[in-house]
Amino acid sequence: MLTAGGGHRHSGMQQQPAVLLTLVVLFASAMVLRLGWLQLVQGQENRARADENRIRLVPRHPMRGRILDRNGQVLVSSRLTYNLYVQPRQVPAAQWPGLRDRLAVVMGISAAELDQRRRTGTNEEGYRIELATNLKPQQVLRFREQAANLRGAEVDLDYLRAYPYGSLGAHVLGYTSPITAEEFDKLEPKGYRMQDRIGRSGIENAFERHLRGEWGGQQLEVNAAGQVQRVLGDKQAKPGKDLRLTLDLELQKTAERALAGVRKGAIVAMDPQTGAIRAMASRPNFDPNIFANGPTAAQWTALGGPEAPMLNRAFQGYPPASTFKLVTTIAGIESGRMSETSKLPTMNSFCHRGQCYGDHGSFGAIGFPMALAVSSNSFYYQVGLKVGPKELFKAARRMGYGHLTGIELKDEDGAGLLGDEAWKWKVYGEPWTVVDTISSSIGQGPVLVTPLQMARLYAAVSNGGWLVTPHVVERPVERRWIGLKAATLRALRKGLRMVVTEGTATILNDPTLPPVAGKTGTGEDPPRPDHAWFGGYAPAGKPTLVIVAFGENSGGYGGTVAAPMVKALMTTWFRGVSPAAKPAAPR
Repeated sequence: MLTAGGGHRHSGMQQQPAVLLTLVVLFASAMVLRLGWLQLVQGQENRARADENRIRLVPRHPMRGRILDRNGQVLVSSRLTYNLYVQPRQVPAAQWPGLRDRLAVVMGISAAELDQRRRTGTNEEGYRIELATNLKPQQVLRFREQAANLRGAEVDLDYLRAYPYGSLGAHVLGYTSPITAEEFDKLEPKGYRMQDRIGRSGIENAFERHLRGEWGGQQLEVNAAGQVQRVLGDKQAKPGKDLRLTLDLELQKTAERALAGVRKGAIVAMDPQTGAIRAMASRPNFDPNIFANGPTAAQWTALGGPEAPMLNRAFQGYPPASTFKLVTTIAGIESGRMSETSKLPTMNSFCHRGQCYGDHGSFGAIGFPMALAVSSNSFYYQVGLKVGPKELFKAARRMGYGHLTGIELKDEDGAGLLGDEAWKWKVYGEPWTVVDTISSSIGQGPVLVTPLQMARLYAAVSNGGWLVTPHVVERPVERRWIGLKAATLRALRKGLRMVVTEGTATILNDPTLPPVAGKTGTGEDPPRPDHAWFGGYAPAGKPTLVIVAFGENSGGYGGTVAAPMVKALMTTWFRGVSPAAKPAAPR
Protein backbone atom coordinates (compact mmCIF):
# COMPACT_ATOMS: atom_id res chain seq x y z
CA MET A 1 0.00 0.00 0.00
CA LEU A 2 2.94 2.27 0.84
CA THR A 3 4.57 1.39 -2.50
CA ALA A 4 1.41 2.16 -4.42
CA GLY A 5 0.89 5.49 -2.66
CA GLY A 6 4.46 6.50 -3.31
CA GLY A 7 3.99 5.71 -6.99
CA HIS A 8 1.09 8.15 -7.29
CA ARG A 9 3.04 10.91 -5.62
CA HIS A 10 6.00 10.29 -7.91
CA SER A 11 3.71 10.48 -11.00
CA GLY A 12 2.19 13.84 -9.81
CA MET A 13 5.63 15.30 -9.27
CA GLN A 14 6.62 14.29 -12.77
CA GLN A 15 3.58 16.20 -14.25
CA GLN A 16 4.27 19.55 -12.45
CA PRO A 17 7.06 20.72 -14.80
CA ALA A 18 4.80 20.07 -17.78
CA VAL A 19 2.03 22.22 -16.28
CA LEU A 20 4.45 25.02 -15.46
CA LEU A 21 5.92 24.86 -18.94
CA THR A 22 2.43 25.04 -20.43
CA LEU A 23 1.63 28.10 -18.33
CA VAL A 24 4.89 29.79 -19.30
CA VAL A 25 4.24 29.07 -22.96
CA LEU A 26 0.72 30.46 -22.71
CA PHE A 27 1.88 33.64 -20.99
CA ALA A 28 4.74 34.08 -23.41
CA SER A 29 2.42 33.54 -26.36
CA ALA A 30 0.01 36.13 -24.97
CA MET A 31 2.85 38.59 -24.57
CA VAL A 32 4.11 37.93 -28.07
CA LEU A 33 0.61 38.33 -29.48
CA ARG A 34 0.13 41.58 -27.51
CA LEU A 35 3.47 42.93 -28.64
CA GLY A 36 2.62 41.93 -32.20
CA TRP A 37 -0.74 43.68 -31.91
CA LEU A 38 0.83 46.83 -30.48
CA GLN A 39 3.66 46.96 -32.99
CA LEU A 40 2.10 45.63 -36.16
CA VAL A 41 -1.56 46.61 -35.87
CA GLN A 42 -1.35 49.68 -33.64
CA GLY A 43 2.30 50.49 -34.19
CA GLN A 44 1.82 53.63 -36.24
CA GLU A 45 -0.71 55.06 -33.79
CA ASN A 46 1.45 54.27 -30.77
CA ARG A 47 4.55 55.76 -32.38
CA ALA A 48 2.57 58.93 -33.03
CA ARG A 49 1.47 59.02 -29.39
CA ALA A 50 5.06 58.57 -28.26
CA ASP A 51 6.21 61.36 -30.53
CA GLU A 52 3.48 63.61 -29.15
CA ASN A 53 4.90 63.04 -25.69
CA ARG A 54 8.47 63.57 -26.90
CA ILE A 55 8.16 66.11 -29.75
CA ARG A 56 6.45 69.47 -29.55
CA LEU A 57 5.55 71.59 -32.58
CA VAL A 58 5.82 75.30 -31.92
CA PRO A 59 4.32 77.37 -34.76
CA ARG A 60 5.77 80.74 -35.70
CA HIS A 61 3.33 83.44 -36.71
CA PRO A 62 4.16 85.36 -39.87
CA MET A 63 4.38 89.12 -39.54
CA ARG A 64 2.05 90.96 -41.92
CA GLY A 65 3.61 93.43 -44.28
CA ARG A 66 3.48 97.12 -43.45
CA ILE A 67 1.23 99.57 -45.27
CA LEU A 68 2.95 102.83 -46.21
CA ASP A 69 1.83 106.13 -47.67
CA ARG A 70 3.20 107.45 -50.99
CA ASN A 71 6.22 108.97 -49.20
CA GLY A 72 7.06 105.86 -47.15
CA GLN A 73 5.34 106.95 -43.93
CA VAL A 74 4.07 103.95 -41.96
CA LEU A 75 0.28 103.78 -41.82
CA VAL A 76 -0.05 100.19 -40.58
CA SER A 77 2.50 97.92 -38.90
CA SER A 78 2.54 95.03 -36.41
CA ARG A 79 3.42 94.84 -32.73
CA LEU A 80 4.68 91.95 -30.60
CA THR A 81 2.41 90.45 -28.00
CA TYR A 82 2.33 87.35 -25.79
CA ASN A 83 -0.56 84.89 -25.71
CA LEU A 84 -1.40 81.98 -23.41
CA TYR A 85 -2.20 78.61 -25.04
CA VAL A 86 -3.05 75.07 -23.99
CA GLN A 87 -2.05 71.96 -25.95
CA PRO A 88 -5.23 69.81 -25.80
CA ARG A 89 -3.41 66.57 -26.66
CA GLN A 90 -1.17 66.97 -23.61
CA VAL A 91 -4.01 67.83 -21.24
CA PRO A 92 -6.81 65.22 -21.11
CA ALA A 93 -10.22 66.37 -19.92
CA ALA A 94 -9.62 64.83 -16.48
CA GLN A 95 -6.42 66.87 -15.99
CA TRP A 96 -7.81 70.17 -17.23
CA PRO A 97 -9.51 71.34 -13.98
CA GLY A 98 -6.22 71.08 -12.10
CA LEU A 99 -4.25 72.94 -14.78
CA ARG A 100 -7.02 75.53 -15.12
CA ASP A 101 -6.97 76.32 -11.40
CA ARG A 102 -3.18 76.67 -11.36
CA LEU A 103 -3.29 78.95 -14.39
CA ALA A 104 -6.01 81.06 -12.78
CA VAL A 105 -3.78 81.69 -9.75
CA VAL A 106 -0.54 82.27 -11.68
CA MET A 107 -1.98 84.38 -14.52
CA GLY A 108 -4.70 86.23 -12.61
CA ILE A 109 -7.40 85.04 -15.04
CA SER A 110 -10.71 83.67 -13.80
CA ALA A 111 -11.31 79.94 -14.08
CA ALA A 112 -14.64 80.62 -15.78
CA GLU A 113 -12.94 82.63 -18.52
CA LEU A 114 -10.32 79.92 -19.07
CA ASP A 115 -13.08 77.30 -19.29
CA GLN A 116 -15.00 79.38 -21.81
CA ARG A 117 -11.94 80.03 -24.03
CA ARG A 118 -10.97 76.34 -23.95
CA ARG A 119 -14.52 75.25 -24.79
CA THR A 120 -14.96 77.64 -27.72
CA GLY A 121 -11.45 76.98 -29.04
CA THR A 122 -11.67 73.17 -29.09
CA ASN A 123 -11.07 71.79 -32.58
CA GLU A 124 -11.00 68.33 -34.15
CA GLU A 125 -7.46 68.80 -35.46
CA GLY A 126 -6.04 69.20 -31.96
CA TYR A 127 -4.46 72.60 -32.58
CA ARG A 128 -3.44 74.51 -29.52
CA ILE A 129 -6.19 76.63 -27.99
CA GLU A 130 -5.75 80.31 -27.25
CA LEU A 131 -6.68 80.98 -23.61
CA ALA A 132 -5.63 84.63 -23.25
CA THR A 133 -4.16 87.34 -25.44
CA ASN A 134 -2.05 90.45 -25.01
CA LEU A 135 -0.47 89.27 -21.74
CA LYS A 136 1.21 91.79 -19.48
CA PRO A 137 4.97 91.43 -18.77
CA GLN A 138 4.25 90.42 -15.16
CA GLN A 139 1.98 87.60 -16.36
CA VAL A 140 4.67 86.31 -18.72
CA LEU A 141 7.30 86.36 -15.95
CA ARG A 142 5.03 84.54 -13.49
CA PHE A 143 4.31 81.87 -16.11
CA ARG A 144 8.01 81.36 -16.83
CA GLU A 145 8.69 80.91 -13.09
CA GLN A 146 5.92 78.32 -12.70
CA ALA A 147 6.22 76.62 -16.10
CA ALA A 148 7.27 73.27 -14.58
CA ASN A 149 3.89 73.05 -12.80
CA LEU A 150 1.91 74.10 -15.85
CA ARG A 151 2.66 71.29 -18.28
CA GLY A 152 0.42 71.44 -21.33
CA ALA A 153 0.18 75.24 -21.22
CA GLU A 154 2.56 77.61 -22.98
CA VAL A 155 3.14 81.29 -23.57
CA ASP A 156 4.15 82.24 -27.10
CA LEU A 157 4.81 85.31 -29.19
CA ASP A 158 2.24 86.66 -31.61
CA TYR A 159 1.92 89.70 -33.84
CA LEU A 160 -1.05 92.03 -33.65
CA ARG A 161 -1.91 94.63 -36.27
CA ALA A 162 -1.10 98.16 -35.16
CA TYR A 163 -2.60 101.33 -36.59
CA PRO A 164 -0.46 104.15 -35.15
CA TYR A 165 -2.87 106.89 -36.24
CA GLY A 166 -5.95 105.16 -34.85
CA SER A 167 -9.02 105.86 -36.96
CA LEU A 168 -7.12 107.80 -39.63
CA GLY A 169 -7.96 106.31 -43.03
CA ALA A 170 -9.69 103.35 -41.40
CA HIS A 171 -12.13 102.82 -44.28
CA VAL A 172 -9.28 102.62 -46.78
CA LEU A 173 -6.83 100.65 -44.65
CA GLY A 174 -9.41 98.22 -43.26
CA TYR A 175 -8.89 95.82 -40.34
CA THR A 176 -8.05 92.18 -39.56
CA SER A 177 -9.68 89.64 -37.26
CA PRO A 178 -9.35 85.91 -36.48
CA ILE A 179 -10.74 83.43 -38.97
CA THR A 180 -13.83 81.48 -37.93
CA ALA A 181 -14.21 77.72 -37.71
CA GLU A 182 -16.42 77.81 -40.80
CA GLU A 183 -13.79 79.73 -42.78
CA PHE A 184 -10.99 77.43 -41.69
CA ASP A 185 -12.22 74.51 -43.80
CA LYS A 186 -11.82 76.63 -46.94
CA LEU A 187 -8.67 78.48 -45.88
CA GLU A 188 -6.60 75.54 -44.54
CA PRO A 189 -5.54 74.40 -48.04
CA LYS A 190 -4.24 77.94 -48.62
CA GLY A 191 -1.85 77.71 -45.67
CA TYR A 192 -4.00 79.25 -42.95
CA ARG A 193 -4.08 77.92 -39.40
CA MET A 194 -6.90 77.88 -36.90
CA GLN A 195 -5.42 80.79 -34.93
CA ASP A 196 -4.80 82.87 -38.06
CA ARG A 197 -6.11 86.36 -38.81
CA ILE A 198 -7.36 87.64 -42.13
CA GLY A 199 -8.05 91.03 -43.69
CA ARG A 200 -11.73 91.92 -43.45
CA SER A 201 -12.04 95.22 -45.32
CA GLY A 202 -10.12 97.88 -47.18
CA ILE A 203 -6.50 97.32 -48.15
CA GLU A 204 -6.14 94.56 -45.54
CA ASN A 205 -8.73 92.54 -47.42
CA ALA A 206 -7.98 93.50 -51.03
CA PHE A 207 -4.25 92.73 -50.67
CA GLU A 208 -4.48 89.86 -48.18
CA ARG A 209 -2.19 87.55 -50.18
CA HIS A 210 0.44 90.26 -50.55
CA LEU A 211 0.44 91.21 -46.86
CA ARG A 212 -0.09 87.96 -44.92
CA GLY A 213 3.22 86.04 -45.19
CA GLU A 214 3.76 82.31 -44.48
CA TRP A 215 3.81 80.36 -41.22
CA GLY A 216 6.99 78.84 -39.85
CA GLY A 217 7.73 76.76 -36.78
CA GLN A 218 10.09 74.71 -34.64
CA GLN A 219 10.08 70.96 -33.94
CA LEU A 220 11.38 70.53 -30.39
CA GLU A 221 12.30 67.40 -28.43
CA VAL A 222 11.15 67.66 -24.81
CA ASN A 223 11.54 65.45 -21.76
CA ALA A 224 8.82 64.17 -19.42
CA ALA A 225 8.85 67.49 -17.56
CA GLY A 226 8.23 69.39 -20.79
CA GLN A 227 11.74 70.84 -20.87
CA VAL A 228 13.33 71.36 -24.30
CA GLN A 229 16.19 68.96 -24.99
CA ARG A 230 17.05 69.89 -28.58
CA VAL A 231 15.71 71.46 -31.77
CA LEU A 232 14.82 68.84 -34.38
CA GLY A 233 13.73 71.23 -37.11
CA ASP A 234 13.36 74.95 -37.66
CA LYS A 235 11.52 76.86 -40.37
CA GLN A 236 11.53 80.62 -40.19
CA ALA A 237 8.20 82.33 -40.77
CA LYS A 238 8.14 84.32 -44.00
CA PRO A 239 6.95 87.89 -43.39
CA GLY A 240 4.40 89.50 -45.66
CA LYS A 241 5.43 92.16 -48.15
CA ASP A 242 5.18 95.87 -47.51
CA LEU A 243 2.66 97.78 -49.59
CA ARG A 244 3.04 101.42 -50.64
CA LEU A 245 -0.19 103.32 -51.23
CA THR A 246 -0.98 106.40 -53.27
CA LEU A 247 -2.39 108.05 -50.13
CA ASP A 248 -0.63 111.12 -48.76
CA LEU A 249 -0.47 111.07 -44.95
CA GLU A 250 -0.58 114.84 -44.46
CA LEU A 251 -3.45 115.29 -46.90
CA GLN A 252 -5.31 112.40 -45.24
CA LYS A 253 -4.88 114.07 -41.85
CA THR A 254 -6.30 117.29 -43.27
CA ALA A 255 -9.27 115.46 -44.78
CA GLU A 256 -10.10 113.85 -41.44
CA ARG A 257 -9.89 117.21 -39.65
CA ALA A 258 -12.01 118.91 -42.34
CA LEU A 259 -14.78 116.33 -41.89
CA ALA A 260 -14.89 116.98 -38.15
CA GLY A 261 -17.29 119.84 -38.87
CA VAL A 262 -20.09 117.47 -39.96
CA ARG A 263 -21.65 114.43 -38.31
CA LYS A 264 -21.54 112.39 -41.49
CA GLY A 265 -19.75 112.84 -44.77
CA ALA A 266 -16.92 111.91 -47.10
CA ILE A 267 -13.95 113.44 -48.90
CA VAL A 268 -12.11 112.08 -51.93
CA ALA A 269 -8.90 113.69 -53.23
CA MET A 270 -7.45 112.24 -56.44
CA ASP A 271 -4.83 112.86 -59.11
CA PRO A 272 -6.99 113.77 -62.12
CA GLN A 273 -4.41 112.51 -64.59
CA THR A 274 -3.87 109.02 -63.20
CA GLY A 275 -6.71 108.32 -60.76
CA ALA A 276 -4.30 107.87 -57.83
CA ILE A 277 -6.20 108.50 -54.59
CA ARG A 278 -4.37 111.02 -52.39
CA ALA A 279 -6.90 111.04 -49.56
CA MET A 280 -10.18 109.28 -48.81
CA ALA A 281 -12.01 109.95 -45.58
CA SER A 282 -15.43 108.98 -44.26
CA ARG A 283 -17.17 110.16 -41.12
CA PRO A 284 -18.04 108.75 -38.67
CA ASN A 285 -15.19 106.28 -38.65
CA PHE A 286 -13.75 103.62 -36.33
CA ASP A 287 -10.45 102.60 -34.78
CA PRO A 288 -9.24 99.33 -36.37
CA ASN A 289 -6.99 98.71 -33.35
CA ILE A 290 -10.03 97.47 -31.41
CA PHE A 291 -10.13 94.36 -33.60
CA ALA A 292 -6.66 93.25 -32.48
CA ASN A 293 -8.03 91.61 -29.33
CA GLY A 294 -11.69 91.73 -30.33
CA PRO A 295 -14.18 94.54 -29.69
CA THR A 296 -15.94 94.70 -26.36
CA ALA A 297 -19.72 94.36 -26.24
CA ALA A 298 -20.06 98.15 -26.02
CA GLN A 299 -17.76 98.63 -29.01
CA TRP A 300 -19.70 96.09 -31.07
CA THR A 301 -22.92 97.91 -30.26
CA ALA A 302 -21.42 101.22 -31.39
CA LEU A 303 -20.03 99.73 -34.60
CA GLY A 304 -23.44 98.36 -35.53
CA GLY A 305 -25.38 101.43 -34.44
CA PRO A 306 -27.47 103.81 -36.56
CA GLU A 307 -24.48 106.08 -37.24
CA ALA A 308 -22.90 103.17 -39.18
CA PRO A 309 -19.26 104.12 -38.53
CA MET A 310 -17.92 101.21 -40.59
CA LEU A 311 -19.76 102.38 -43.72
CA ASN A 312 -17.44 104.05 -46.24
CA ARG A 313 -19.54 106.96 -47.41
CA ALA A 314 -17.19 107.62 -50.32
CA PHE A 315 -18.77 104.48 -51.84
CA GLN A 316 -22.40 105.31 -51.02
CA GLY A 317 -24.86 106.93 -53.44
CA TYR A 318 -26.48 110.29 -52.67
CA PRO A 319 -28.55 112.80 -54.68
CA PRO A 320 -25.93 114.85 -56.58
CA ALA A 321 -28.04 118.03 -56.63
CA SER A 322 -26.58 120.90 -58.67
CA THR A 323 -23.27 119.10 -59.25
CA PHE A 324 -25.29 117.10 -61.81
CA LYS A 325 -25.57 120.24 -63.92
CA LEU A 326 -22.19 119.31 -65.42
CA VAL A 327 -23.84 116.21 -66.86
CA THR A 328 -26.78 118.26 -68.16
CA THR A 329 -24.29 120.65 -69.80
CA ILE A 330 -22.53 117.71 -71.45
CA ALA A 331 -25.85 116.33 -72.70
CA GLY A 332 -26.85 119.70 -74.12
CA ILE A 333 -23.70 120.30 -76.16
CA GLU A 334 -22.72 116.71 -77.00
CA SER A 335 -26.21 115.94 -78.33
CA GLY A 336 -25.93 118.84 -80.79
CA ARG A 337 -29.20 120.32 -79.60
CA MET A 338 -27.37 123.24 -78.02
CA SER A 339 -24.02 124.90 -78.60
CA GLU A 340 -21.24 126.31 -76.48
CA THR A 341 -22.70 129.81 -76.94
CA SER A 342 -26.41 129.00 -76.53
CA LYS A 343 -28.34 131.27 -74.18
CA LEU A 344 -31.64 130.81 -72.36
CA PRO A 345 -33.80 133.15 -70.29
CA THR A 346 -33.84 132.62 -66.54
CA MET A 347 -36.58 133.49 -64.07
CA ASN A 348 -37.58 133.08 -60.42
CA SER A 349 -40.26 130.58 -61.41
CA PHE A 350 -40.21 128.41 -64.53
CA CYS A 351 -43.66 127.21 -65.63
CA HIS A 352 -44.27 124.32 -68.03
CA ARG A 353 -47.59 122.64 -68.87
CA GLY A 354 -49.38 124.36 -66.05
CA GLN A 355 -46.82 123.50 -63.36
CA CYS A 356 -44.22 125.92 -62.00
CA TYR A 357 -40.72 125.15 -60.67
CA GLY A 358 -38.82 127.56 -58.47
CA ASP A 359 -35.37 129.13 -58.85
CA HIS A 360 -33.31 131.20 -56.43
CA GLY A 361 -32.95 134.15 -58.81
CA SER A 362 -33.51 135.69 -62.22
CA PHE A 363 -30.28 136.35 -64.12
CA GLY A 364 -31.58 137.36 -67.56
CA ALA A 365 -30.54 135.47 -70.70
CA ILE A 366 -27.36 133.55 -69.89
CA GLY A 367 -25.20 130.76 -71.32
CA PHE A 368 -23.70 127.63 -69.83
CA PRO A 369 -20.74 129.24 -68.01
CA MET A 370 -22.84 131.77 -66.12
CA ALA A 371 -25.59 129.20 -65.50
CA LEU A 372 -22.97 127.02 -63.76
CA ALA A 373 -21.56 129.99 -61.86
CA VAL A 374 -24.89 131.05 -60.36
CA SER A 375 -26.33 127.50 -60.41
CA SER A 376 -29.49 128.56 -62.24
CA ASN A 377 -32.20 125.94 -61.95
CA SER A 378 -34.50 127.55 -64.51
CA PHE A 379 -31.70 127.45 -67.12
CA TYR A 380 -31.13 123.73 -66.62
CA TYR A 381 -34.85 122.87 -66.50
CA GLN A 382 -34.98 124.11 -70.09
CA VAL A 383 -31.80 122.28 -71.11
CA GLY A 384 -33.26 119.04 -69.75
CA LEU A 385 -36.45 119.50 -71.74
CA LYS A 386 -34.47 120.28 -74.91
CA VAL A 387 -32.28 117.17 -74.77
CA GLY A 388 -34.74 114.72 -73.17
CA PRO A 389 -34.09 111.86 -70.73
CA LYS A 390 -32.27 109.57 -73.18
CA GLU A 391 -29.50 112.10 -73.88
CA LEU A 392 -29.40 113.11 -70.23
CA PHE A 393 -28.76 109.59 -68.95
CA LYS A 394 -26.52 108.77 -71.91
CA ALA A 395 -24.23 111.60 -70.81
CA ALA A 396 -24.35 110.40 -67.20
CA ARG A 397 -23.28 106.87 -68.15
CA ARG A 398 -20.56 108.25 -70.41
CA MET A 399 -19.06 110.00 -67.40
CA GLY A 400 -19.05 106.81 -65.33
CA TYR A 401 -22.27 107.29 -63.37
CA GLY A 402 -24.25 104.10 -62.81
CA HIS A 403 -21.08 101.95 -62.93
CA LEU A 404 -18.49 100.81 -60.40
CA THR A 405 -15.33 102.89 -60.65
CA GLY A 406 -12.96 99.90 -60.69
CA ILE A 407 -11.10 100.82 -57.50
CA GLU A 408 -9.39 97.76 -56.05
CA LEU A 409 -11.14 98.00 -52.68
CA LYS A 410 -13.85 95.35 -52.53
CA ASP A 411 -15.94 97.58 -50.24
CA GLU A 412 -17.20 99.40 -53.35
CA ASP A 413 -20.32 97.29 -53.72
CA GLY A 414 -22.74 99.86 -55.13
CA ALA A 415 -22.81 101.75 -58.42
CA GLY A 416 -25.25 104.46 -57.37
CA LEU A 417 -28.51 104.81 -59.29
CA LEU A 418 -29.63 106.28 -62.59
CA GLY A 419 -33.42 106.30 -62.37
CA ASP A 420 -34.21 106.55 -66.08
CA GLU A 421 -37.34 105.66 -68.05
CA ALA A 422 -36.73 101.91 -67.92
CA TRP A 423 -36.01 102.02 -64.20
CA LYS A 424 -39.19 103.94 -63.41
CA TRP A 425 -41.35 101.53 -65.40
CA LYS A 426 -39.72 98.51 -63.76
CA VAL A 427 -39.94 99.84 -60.21
CA TYR A 428 -43.19 101.81 -60.27
CA GLY A 429 -44.93 100.52 -63.39
CA GLU A 430 -45.43 104.11 -64.49
CA PRO A 431 -44.35 105.99 -67.63
CA TRP A 432 -41.78 108.78 -67.60
CA THR A 433 -43.10 112.35 -67.41
CA VAL A 434 -41.72 115.83 -68.07
CA VAL A 435 -41.67 116.37 -64.30
CA ASP A 436 -39.13 113.54 -64.07
CA THR A 437 -37.02 115.15 -66.79
CA ILE A 438 -37.09 118.56 -65.13
CA SER A 439 -36.14 117.26 -61.67
CA SER A 440 -33.43 114.96 -63.06
CA SER A 441 -31.82 117.82 -65.00
CA ILE A 442 -30.77 119.47 -61.72
CA GLY A 443 -29.84 116.24 -59.92
CA GLN A 444 -32.98 115.98 -57.80
CA GLY A 445 -34.67 112.99 -59.43
CA PRO A 446 -34.07 109.31 -58.62
CA VAL A 447 -30.33 109.74 -59.25
CA LEU A 448 -27.71 108.65 -56.71
CA VAL A 449 -24.00 109.29 -57.17
CA THR A 450 -21.07 108.30 -54.95
CA PRO A 451 -18.39 110.84 -54.03
CA LEU A 452 -15.84 108.62 -55.80
CA GLN A 453 -17.89 108.59 -59.02
CA MET A 454 -18.15 112.36 -58.83
CA ALA A 455 -14.37 112.66 -58.48
CA ARG A 456 -14.02 110.75 -61.77
CA LEU A 457 -16.40 113.22 -63.45
CA TYR A 458 -14.40 116.27 -62.38
CA ALA A 459 -11.16 114.51 -63.29
CA ALA A 460 -12.46 113.87 -66.82
CA VAL A 461 -13.38 117.53 -67.27
CA SER A 462 -10.04 118.73 -65.92
CA ASN A 463 -7.78 116.29 -67.82
CA GLY A 464 -9.37 116.82 -71.24
CA GLY A 465 -11.75 113.87 -71.47
CA TRP A 466 -10.05 110.84 -69.91
CA LEU A 467 -12.13 108.66 -67.57
CA VAL A 468 -9.58 107.42 -65.04
CA THR A 469 -9.71 104.36 -62.79
CA PRO A 470 -9.33 105.35 -59.13
CA HIS A 471 -6.71 103.33 -57.27
CA VAL A 472 -4.95 103.35 -53.91
CA VAL A 473 -1.96 101.18 -54.93
CA GLU A 474 0.26 102.13 -57.85
CA ARG A 475 -0.42 99.64 -60.63
CA PRO A 476 -1.32 99.64 -64.33
CA VAL A 477 -4.88 100.94 -64.60
CA GLU A 478 -7.22 101.83 -67.43
CA ARG A 479 -7.59 105.45 -68.56
CA ARG A 480 -10.40 105.53 -71.10
CA TRP A 481 -10.83 108.29 -73.67
CA ILE A 482 -14.46 109.45 -73.75
CA GLY A 483 -14.01 112.00 -76.53
CA LEU A 484 -15.77 115.10 -75.27
CA LYS A 485 -15.98 117.92 -77.79
CA ALA A 486 -13.57 120.83 -77.35
CA ALA A 487 -16.60 123.14 -77.12
CA THR A 488 -18.04 121.07 -74.25
CA LEU A 489 -14.78 121.22 -72.32
CA ARG A 490 -14.42 124.96 -72.87
CA ALA A 491 -17.94 125.67 -71.61
CA LEU A 492 -17.47 123.45 -68.55
CA ARG A 493 -14.04 124.75 -67.61
CA LYS A 494 -15.05 128.39 -68.02
CA GLY A 495 -18.19 127.89 -65.96
CA LEU A 496 -16.43 125.94 -63.19
CA ARG A 497 -13.83 128.65 -62.88
CA MET A 498 -16.55 131.33 -62.70
CA VAL A 499 -18.21 129.42 -59.84
CA VAL A 500 -15.14 130.33 -57.79
CA THR A 501 -14.41 133.81 -59.12
CA GLU A 502 -17.94 135.22 -59.08
CA GLY A 503 -20.43 132.46 -58.23
CA THR A 504 -21.42 130.22 -55.34
CA ALA A 505 -17.92 129.26 -54.09
CA THR A 506 -15.98 132.53 -53.83
CA ILE A 507 -14.50 131.27 -50.56
CA LEU A 508 -12.05 129.38 -52.78
CA ASN A 509 -11.05 132.51 -54.69
CA ASP A 510 -8.03 132.85 -52.42
CA PRO A 511 -4.80 134.46 -53.72
CA THR A 512 -2.75 132.10 -51.55
CA LEU A 513 -4.09 129.18 -53.61
CA PRO A 514 -3.64 128.43 -57.29
CA PRO A 515 -6.73 129.08 -59.47
CA VAL A 516 -9.51 126.74 -58.35
CA ALA A 517 -12.48 125.53 -60.45
CA GLY A 518 -15.50 123.60 -59.22
CA LYS A 519 -19.21 123.36 -58.54
CA THR A 520 -21.38 123.51 -55.45
CA GLY A 521 -24.47 121.44 -54.80
CA THR A 522 -27.19 121.38 -52.15
CA GLY A 523 -29.25 118.19 -52.21
CA GLU A 524 -32.72 118.00 -50.71
CA ASP A 525 -33.49 115.04 -48.44
CA PRO A 526 -36.79 115.86 -46.71
CA PRO A 527 -37.66 115.69 -43.89
CA ARG A 528 -33.98 115.59 -42.96
CA PRO A 529 -31.54 118.48 -43.46
CA ASP A 530 -29.99 119.03 -46.90
CA HIS A 531 -26.80 117.41 -48.20
CA ALA A 532 -23.88 119.69 -49.10
CA TRP A 533 -21.51 119.05 -52.06
CA PHE A 534 -18.48 120.60 -53.66
CA GLY A 535 -16.44 119.07 -56.47
CA GLY A 536 -13.49 120.84 -58.00
CA TYR A 537 -9.86 120.86 -59.09
CA ALA A 538 -6.70 123.02 -59.14
CA PRO A 539 -4.71 124.56 -60.65
CA ALA A 540 -7.48 125.34 -63.11
CA GLY A 541 -5.09 125.37 -66.09
CA LYS A 542 -2.97 122.30 -65.26
CA PRO A 543 -4.76 120.42 -62.49
CA THR A 544 -2.88 118.09 -60.17
CA LEU A 545 -5.64 117.51 -57.64
CA VAL A 546 -9.39 116.86 -57.78
CA ILE A 547 -11.35 117.05 -54.54
CA VAL A 548 -14.95 116.12 -53.80
CA ALA A 549 -16.34 116.98 -50.36
CA PHE A 550 -19.73 115.85 -49.10
CA GLY A 551 -21.70 116.55 -45.92
CA GLU A 552 -24.55 114.09 -45.37
CA ASN A 553 -27.64 115.85 -43.97
CA SER A 554 -25.29 118.57 -42.78
CA GLY A 555 -27.69 121.43 -43.56
CA GLY A 556 -26.34 124.60 -45.10
CA TYR A 557 -25.13 124.95 -48.69
CA GLY A 558 -22.37 123.44 -50.74
CA GLY A 559 -20.57 126.80 -50.76
CA THR A 560 -20.73 127.20 -46.98
CA VAL A 561 -20.28 123.60 -45.77
CA ALA A 562 -18.40 121.58 -48.42
CA ALA A 563 -16.28 124.29 -50.10
CA PRO A 564 -14.42 125.14 -46.85
CA MET A 565 -13.44 121.46 -46.53
CA VAL A 566 -11.97 121.59 -50.03
CA LYS A 567 -10.11 124.79 -49.19
CA ALA A 568 -8.45 123.10 -46.21
CA LEU A 569 -7.15 120.25 -48.39
CA MET A 570 -5.95 122.55 -51.14
CA THR A 571 -4.13 124.67 -48.58
CA THR A 572 -2.27 121.59 -47.33
CA TRP A 573 -1.50 120.30 -50.82
CA PHE A 574 -0.39 123.51 -52.48
CA ARG A 575 1.47 125.18 -49.61
CA GLY A 576 4.12 122.50 -49.48
CA VAL A 577 3.10 120.61 -46.34
CA SER A 578 2.75 117.72 -48.74
CA PRO A 579 4.67 118.04 -52.02
CA ALA A 580 2.19 118.30 -54.87
CA ALA A 581 2.88 115.78 -57.57
CA LYS A 582 3.42 117.03 -61.07
CA PRO A 583 0.70 116.01 -63.48
CA ALA A 584 1.48 112.72 -65.17
CA ALA A 585 1.99 112.74 -68.90
CA PRO A 586 -1.10 111.60 -70.81
CA ARG A 587 -0.93 108.00 -71.93
